Amino acid sequence: MVLPTPEGSTLEMDPMEYTLRKRLPRKLPKRRNDVYVNMKTDFKAQLARCQKLLDSHREICIHGLGLAINRAINIALQLQTSSQGALQLAANTSTVELIDDLEPEDPDEAGEPLTRTRNNSAIHIKVFYPNP
Repeated sequence: MVLPTPEGSTLEMDPMEYTLRKRLPRKLPKRRNDVYVNMKTDFKAQLARCQKLLDSHREICIHGLGLAINRAINIALQLQTSSQGALQLAANTSTVELIDDLEPEDPDEAGEPLTRTRNNSAIHIKVFYPNP
């Protein structure tokens, strides 16, 4: 595995000597009507949570990152279908910078812990009832 260093050069490392730890992404401000979709929680549970929020708010915002983008889109489309077209959708995409930590397997033999930044796609879907 080749990693860039802060000085601009590259560093060759054996991936067997390091453990990859993915940091949580920086989140947008958490509002009552924000839903962050992931792949670990059951789809039906996330859909039910969104439906419950829509019962008390005229608008919610569904956020999906990376692999959860398809799930976020599916939830928004399911909500729109179940409302018989009463709900409208407005989607925006973005790129989120993520940071990974590479920690040595054996701190005595391996070098310093390393960090790596990478980009990941995100989607933000506004699901709302239009003004009458």
